[in-house]
Amino acid sequence: MLLHQWMLLTLCALFSLPSHAEQFKTIKNSEIHYSAFNSSLITADVATQYQLKRNGHSAILNISVLDKSKLGKPAVDAKISGSAKNLLGQTKTLEFKQIKEGKAIYYLAQFAISDQENLTFNINIDAGATGSGPISFTQKFYVEE
Repeated sequence: MLLHQWMLLTLCALFSLPSHAEQFKTIKNSEIHYSAFNSSLITADVATQYQLKRNGHSAILNISVLDKSKLGKPAVDAKISGSAKNLLGQTKTLEFKQIKEGKAIYYLAQFAISDQENLTFNINIDAGATGSGPISFTQKFYVEE
């Protein structure tokens, strides 16, 4: 289990670096970290463990919510919903599933992508008293054959 957690953390960190060194937003005491990347970049083992499709035409959005008011910034449970909209105005509803591994909590959503597609993500975070509100960001995706 620890190896899989390390692999997922490493993947999320590595694939968020090319577009932004730090991808997070703060809402009250919630520090929301996010990264989106092509699903072909995960290993077959990780895809199987988290029931994700691994191909060049889909991507994964990973979100974690940390409580920055507490020592060590522990992960917190949250309700997460949202959508992604392309430049043509087509909207993709994102369905998040919660992954818990030890003290880590991740929310993953998988979605289809087209080559050179720009998506604007509008995500609603509800972490209760820790902090709730919307985040938004845009990212360009490339299909991998």
